[in-house]
Amino acid sequence: MDSEPPAATSGKADFAELYNQHSRIVWSLAYSRWMDSDLASDIMQESFLRLWKYLEAGEEEIQNPRAWLLRVARNLAEDQGKSSFRRHGTQGPEVFNGLHGKQLTPDTIIEQQETFARLREELKLLPEADRDILVLRYALDAETDQIAEILGVQPSAVHMRLSRARQRLAEQLKAKGWNNET
Repeated sequence: MDSEPPAATSGKADFAELYNQHSRIVWSLAYSRWMDSDLASDIMQESFLRLWKYLEAGEEEIQNPRAWLLRVARNLAEDQGKSSFRRHGTQGPEVFNGLHGKQLTPDTIIEQQETFARLREELKLLPEADRDILVLRYALDAETDQIAEILGVQPSAVHMRLSRARQRLAEQLKAKGWNNET
């Protein structure tokens, strides 16, 4: 019976533990950028594949695997944007596609779909950093510490950035005739 040497088994267990600990936050970063769960999964898996290859190559030990993975995922998400722009002349996600909430009446669903469609268009006009932080907080319900880690900033900066992003979105919506009831 073939069995792997203890070192290889330990390496696989360590990698599985890294995946269990960090896959959700890596996925969240990709999702915040593209609002596409399949693309976020692809980016997350590519990030872990690159980590696996890096470790297999016997490269220098990674001191902070979470930060390394987040940096790789952020770069992959940016590459996806550049590639999308080259292919389609567009840059940005179809925001809020696929998000589901509690069961609502049909007319409320239609109203929400129309509102989300308008909001998607408005979010596309925001700077990428504003869109990222708003999606992480409100679409993914991420906590301040999680957002700080994903974006690579201090927790105190998250509050300031979130406040400014909300203000810019509110000003943008007000200029287009949205009111507090919309």
